[in-house]
Amino acid sequence: MPAFRQVGEKQLPNPVKCMAWSPKRDLIALANTTGELLLHRLASFQRVWSLAPSEYTGKEITALTWRPDGKILAFSLGDTKQVVLCDVEKAEILHMFPMQSSVTCMNWMEVVEENSSLGSFYNSEDESKLFLPELPTLPKSYNTTSKIFSEEKSDEILNLLGEVRLNILVLGGDAGCVELYAYGMYKIASLGEVSGSCRSLSLSSDLKSLSLITEVQSADGVSEICYVQLDTSLLSDCLPEVTKMARKFTHISTLLQYLHLSLTCMCEAWEEILMQMDLRLTKFVQEKNTSTQVQDEFLDLLLWGQSSPELQALLMNQLTVKGLKKLGQSIESSYSSIQKLVISHLQSGSEALLYQLSEVRGMSLWKQKFERLGLDSDAIDGAITAVGSFSLKANELLQVIDKSTKNFKAFFRWLYVAMLRMCDEHVPPELNKMTQKDIAFVADFLSEHFSENEELFDRKGKYFNVERVGQYLKDEDEDLVSPPNTKGNQWLKFLQESTYLKVSPLLFPSYPQKSLHFVKRMMENVIERCLQKPAEVIGRSVKQAVFLPLYAVSDNSEKIPHLFELPSLWNDKKGKMHCVVFCMPEISPSKLYLLRKGTDPNRHIPNSFMSFDLSHYLDSTDDDGVAAQSRYVYSCLDARFYDDEMLTVVLQGSEDQNSRRLLAQVSLASSLSCDSEFNWEPGVRLDQQCSTIPCQGLMLGNQWRELENMKAQFVAVNGIRKVACVLSANLRHIRVFEMDVEDEEDEGAESQNASADQDGLETSMSGQGPVEESLESEGESREQEGDAFQKSEELLQSQEAL
Repeated sequence: MPAFRQVGEKQLPNPVKCMAWSPKRDLIALANTTGELLLHRLASFQRVWSLAPSEYTGKEITALTWRPDGKILAFSLGDTKQVVLCDVEKAEILHMFPMQSSVTCMNWMEVVEENSSLGSFYNSEDESKLFLPELPTLPKSYNTTSKIFSEEKSDEILNLLGEVRLNILVLGGDAGCVELYAYGMYKIASLGEVSGSCRSLSLSSDLKSLSLITEVQSADGVSEICYVQLDTSLLSDCLPEVTKMARKFTHISTLLQYLHLSLTCMCEAWEEILMQMDLRLTKFVQEKNTSTQVQDEFLDLLLWGQSSPELQALLMNQLTVKGLKKLGQSIESSYSSIQKLVISHLQSGSEALLYQLSEVRGMSLWKQKFERLGLDSDAIDGAITAVGSFSLKANELLQVIDKSTKNFKAFFRWLYVAMLRMCDEHVPPELNKMTQKDIAFVADFLSEHFSENEELFDRKGKYFNVERVGQYLKDEDEDLVSPPNTKGNQWLKFLQESTYLKVSPLLFPSYPQKSLHFVKRMMENVIERCLQKPAEVIGRSVKQAVFLPLYAVSDNSEKIPHLFELPSLWNDKKGKMHCVVFCMPEISPSKLYLLRKGTDPNRHIPNSFMSFDLSHYLDSTDDDGVAAQSRYVYSCLDARFYDDEMLTVVLQGSEDQNSRRLLAQVSLASSLSCDSEFNWEPGVRLDQQCSTIPCQGLMLGNQWRELENMKAQFVAVNGIRKVACVLSANLRHIRVFEMDVEDEEDEGAESQNASADQDGLETSMSGQGPVEESLESEGESREQEGDAFQKSEELLQSQEAL
């Protein structure tokens, strides 16, 4: 029997659509038909966490893959056409981005090709920390309107970069659209439409080529499975430059998300003010039904200390003394929170963004290295200018907050004293003193906030809200309702009078009529256009090097989940090859086919195409003790690459052999030594010339196991962790195996046989300790036997001496 040990088995409530092992840990990710993402541990198939589907993200998972370091899980959603990056430790969504078409397959690859010029870059990666302060973490108590980020995320966002070594997330769509994302964040290449719909893909670790399995509709309406190899040599030729550019652009993407979340926190702090203001002051202004204006009545109260009965009733009934005090404290606290967010988060993030863009601009000026990658210094200049405008608008907001805070403090202090006098209560001496400056603040507040504006009344249907900061945080394209008063500003006057400074590209435009949200969206659009150009240039450099039609798809075949279907792709990093394993059940049901292509499309690979006969001769012994040899014929249900030299397959026996299912390991090393070569006839599909394909026998040895009481159909493996997961045909029954460990039942049986031959030895050793249950090697048994006899001999000698 084989060295496979079953470590877990489970019946799942919902069918599984796709599954993938973690490359670094004994964890497997499953996606089911309800849109739920599950993470299970190898031991007893224990669930670690589950991520429920959401209407904001999507409910139809179409593909999933792991980042090479095993810390982030990427999955695509068909109903919302989005790709989501999820933190494995906390089951939280860190980042998501939209796609033009639904993603049908994905692959996350890490570059292993070393380059001498990359060493200095890896060492200098953290230079920005010498010049920039560390970005502060965002507050934990906020919930965005999209309900995606439920807790504090700034640390995780900044950790999205992972290791310095380049890794690329490759996405394939049903419309033949293929996109490459460096570090899973920045689109590094957008390839032209590939013929057909992508079924699976694999980018070589040396970045020289990209292999695709596509489904193409032929002219006669037959669906054909084809192998396509795209030449991506520009990425490999410019690996140091691509790594530097991708690293910088990914930094920029994470900083943009950091600024977005900072602004979200500010909006929520402002919403608290807005609720308080709407409930009290704005309602108070609207319910004023006298002929005189509110502003005039407040001015009378300020100058003469007298108020009309209507104003006094509204003040005492609507606001109340306690309500006014609480409102003042709430507004002051919210203003302080917004001010801190602007200073510590928006300004820090903008400085870091300017730093990264300035470094990218320096790279773009090195035309010998970076021009062929599409870096455009003019576009980067526009992005730097947009970030500068955003910083100016943030500073403008700080000034508005400072002025509003002073006005509100003076107004609430004066109104609090006035209401105390109306109630004939004692006024504290420290509040009873008002300077001329305080009176001016109150007068400014009344003139700015309580005057009726006809234009605003028509647009909003009410008086303008007394709060001025909120207009900067509204996500609207309309101009500010109350832009800052720049009359008398000497710097602006100097700029207008200067012919050259007025049009100078060195000065950032300020957009005085626009909100902070508007300027932020404008900045994001400019930076996005700046980042898109290299992706377009690199995408145009990718050319099709190989196109091989493999076989036709039968229309009457069962509809199984797309990601479980063969062919299966593999990148042999040592041999620098793309490997494809597949079956053609309609043509030759008992054969398995292997195609190998070099990552360099011009390199010739010997024995590039082979087939394996799935007949297996099994040695057995009948009841009379006579050795016999039985021949079993199998068909392959699923096959996955365990490593560069091993396949893991699920085999099904023929009907006359009770259709038993096997999990087996197939070694490729001995089978690839065939001398005969297959000459591919161009223009002819492979299944029409399969009779001339060299065929090798299947060598299972003892590396197989019968899967009893299970209609096994699919398998997912991880050769690094030496684990496999078998899934049944109904997509609900799962068994998990450790592949290089002997099964416990076989261990127990062989241990009993070994112990039965040495009863005397066990008896002599029983006083020294328990007998080991695991099977010891023959050499170890002999050593233990010798030690036992030696000890018993010494014991006898000592007794004789006594």
